[in-house]
Amino acid sequence: MKKIIFSTIVILLISVSCSKDFVEIPPVGVLDASTFFNTEENAEQALIGLYDLMQYNYAKDWSSAYFVKMLPGDDVNCGGGSATDQVPLVEINDYVNLSVSNPAVTSVWNLHYRTIALANTIIENVELSELSNKAAVLAEAKFMRAWCYFELTTMWGDVPLRLVNPSELSSEAFAIPKSPRSEIYAQVEADLTEAINGLPTRGALAQDFRVSKASAQALMGKVLVFQEKYSEALNYLESVISNPNYGLAATSEDVWSVDGEFGVESLLEIGFVATNAYDWGNVAWGGRMESNLHVQLMGPRGEFDIAPVGLLNGWGFNYPSAKLISAFESSGENARRSATIMTEQELVDAGGSVNSTDEDGNPVEIYGYDGAIRIKYATKDSDTSEGGIKELNYSVNWRLFRYAEVLFLAAEAYNKTGADDKAIIELNKVRSRAGLDALDNSLSGDALFEAMMQDKFLEFAHEGQRFWDLVRWGKASSELAGTGYTTKNDLFPIPITEIDLNAALTQDDQNPGY
Repeated sequence: MKKIIFSTIVILLISVSCSKDFVEIPPVGVLDASTFFNTEENAEQALIGLYDLMQYNYAKDWSSAYFVKMLPGDDVNCGGGSATDQVPLVEINDYVNLSVSNPAVTSVWNLHYRTIALANTIIENVELSELSNKAAVLAEAKFMRAWCYFELTTMWGDVPLRLVNPSELSSEAFAIPKSPRSEIYAQVEADLTEAINGLPTRGALAQDFRVSKASAQALMGKVLVFQEKYSEALNYLESVISNPNYGLAATSEDVWSVDGEFGVESLLEIGFVATNAYDWGNVAWGGRMESNLHVQLMGPRGEFDIAPVGLLNGWGFNYPSAKLISAFESSGENARRSATIMTEQELVDAGGSVNSTDEDGNPVEIYGYDGAIRIKYATKDSDTSEGGIKELNYSVNWRLFRYAEVLFLAAEAYNKTGADDKAIIELNKVRSRAGLDALDNSLSGDALFEAMMQDKFLEFAHEGQRFWDLVRWGKASSELAGTGYTTKNDLFPIPITEIDLNAALTQDDQNPGY
């Protein structure tokens, strides 16, 4: 997704998340929203600005929602050079020392509220307009606001619900209390109802990266499953399952291939390009890059000779955990396993190697490495470009929401409503694609749920799903035993900057245990 929005994202007041800039620096060169939204073209540009901010939310070097959501799970180890490399990420991974001032957690909070601010600006102005594309613009903006609030309440619980931006840049105007999670969910459902009614079908999308009616239906289903409103959820999930424009990619490998981007399985996908020729002189540290730097962050470090398998070295974050490796080995040889991890023995058999000794032959720990490397979102030489530094120009898209998840959500809802036969049908679709045998039709109740939970662990490894599922299922304490996890980690701490600058919040509003 190339950025084609110039400075639209400064329309009126993106910075409604807390920062000193918000309360101390007057706006300079701000566009006048009351006149900007007089044309359909400008409204479209503002919508593209939302996607631009979403890209930043999930790709801001070491402070992205992609990293932050994934690290508490038991499918990954933080990795990096050592325990002192990117300490904020180590804190999230290790649970115990997670600080209220953790910059990665704070960044994700701020960036989501910034995206909400632009969505609010679009909604507030377009609702008053007579634009011919009014309904479609409102639907798309409300989908994005719903997505961001769902992410925020999943990670933080009760959060401030701001639907109108402050009318002035002052501490008083910024002050807003937390709203209960139930109110956040209600607003998300209201926004998604309008999104479903106003978004186009997939065939009518202006660009591949934009969300469709089915995207909103799928998200509504997910939101309702998270609230245990299973019967209601199935109304939406079944609509997506039966939609002929969506389905499973042919193979597990196809899901992650650059050739499969914005494919039949994609419901929300963040795009990247490899044509900007980034090098060490123009890489935008902390800024917006159009290539996917995270792929480089997650590539195996220099101790690995991985050229024989078509990979480039990276910076060693997010290695597969021992638990994930063991689960994949127990699943046997299958397409999903080979598209997700490669064990050390498999690497050696393919001509690669792992050097875990120093120059004197002494053993050296590769921090976070448990015996396998990632193939999903791997540093594939074929996924970058010759321009600039290859390692800085990966074009791999993030698949944030895909059809396979809809099948798992539907299976969960069927299981919880006593329709285990239907749950098995949906799970077997994904298992068949993975090259696995069908589940036994005799499975039911808790036994079927456990089978589903294990399959979802493997299908969505390294996608930031695992921890949040364990929390809502009440499984975190058992699955994460011995890791340092306690129930306080079910939610992230509200950033201390928010409490300091938001006059409607006090330390009593902090999440328990922080």
